Amino acid sequence: MNLSLLFLPDISGFTKFIQTTEAEHSQHVIAELLEVLINANTEGLHLAEIEGDALFFYKEKEIPSLEKLLAQVEQMFTAFYSHLKLLENNRVCPCNACSTAHNLQLKIIAHCGDIQFINVQNSRKPFGKEVIEVHRLMKNSVNSDNYVLFSSELSDIIHLSNTYKTKLYHFKSGSNTYDGKELSYLYSIIDKKELKLKPYQQAKKIEFKKTSAFIIEKEFPVAANELLEFITNFKYRKYWIADVDDFEFNINEVNRIGTEHICVIKDKHLNFITVTKKGKPGQLVYGEMTTSPPPVDALYQFHIISPLTSSSCKLETEVYFEAKSPIKKLLTFLFLKKVLKKNTTHAIINLFNFVTTKYH
Repeated sequence: MNLSLLFLPDISGFTKFIQTTEAEHSQHVIAELLEVLINANTEGLHLAEIEGDALFFYKEKEIPSLEKLLAQVEQMFTAFYSHLKLLENNRVCPCNACSTAHNLQLKIIAHCGDIQFINVQNSRKPFGKEVIEVHRLMKNSVNSDNYVLFSSELSDIIHLSNTYKTKLYHFKSGSNTYDGKELSYLYSIIDKKELKLKPYQQAKKIEFKKTSAFIIEKEFPVAANELLEFITNFKYRKYWIADVDDFEFNINEVNRIGTEHICVIKDKHLNFITVTKKGKPGQLVYGEMTTSPPPVDALYQFHIISPLTSSSCKLETEVYFEAKSPIKKLLTFLFLKKVLKKNTTHAIINLFNFVTTKYH
């Protein structure tokens, strides 16, 4: 009899996170983390289902060795917390979802057995009592939200005992009773400090020693956080940026420092990246940079939002040019500055009209 592996990574704190944070951004954060976990699959596990906050993997008629399973677990924990660190350090959004995502944790439940399969809408899915058991093991008495748990059936096959101990793993015995049947297991709480998190490029705040090419100011009858959402959420761009044929971006990703998007204008693709710079206390600062439009070497646009009241704010849009050669500087001064100022002014007016229409 060839046994199969059942493997469930589950994001801890999902329910509270979804219920107490902004819905759209929390969904994007969870979607990103689930994708990170799927990409961290190094053992060729088959994805049977995405179960809200969890992934249901299986490996048919094969149980990886203890070393391979522990390496797979470490890979997923490392990828998960590396991404949370990136989200925490490169975020530009102050909403609850983005600012509390680092509190999410991960648990992984693994079991094995002689599983069957059923076909649902042309999709082959594991079926049977082992599938029920592995899901019941997710509701256990482990006093942590950050651990790996192997059922006793799986532990016996891979020769894992409660004496197994490394810098990352320290397994202990546990058991719970479900519908009159006791399910025993071994578990290890994961110390995040022992994970070797992946390095990421943390963008520095940009500093300019020169004044901006121009500044446009306007007051808005909405809270500062709400205006920031209208500016940073690319799905709203088509409502206030004119003469752009399309905006290409990752719809499941929260905009943050380093995020890229593309403006398509008459078959020309302008590549933008999210940046930021230091603002005054209380201000929200969001910026974008591109090296696409000639004749400049780089163009920066920053939206600086200052709260006025709980339901109003002031927007200052600053534009900076970088042009190294004298010819580029002359063209920028004679042509590009005037055109960009006109277009930016129209965009801010459109943004104002869109925001006020949205609220009234």
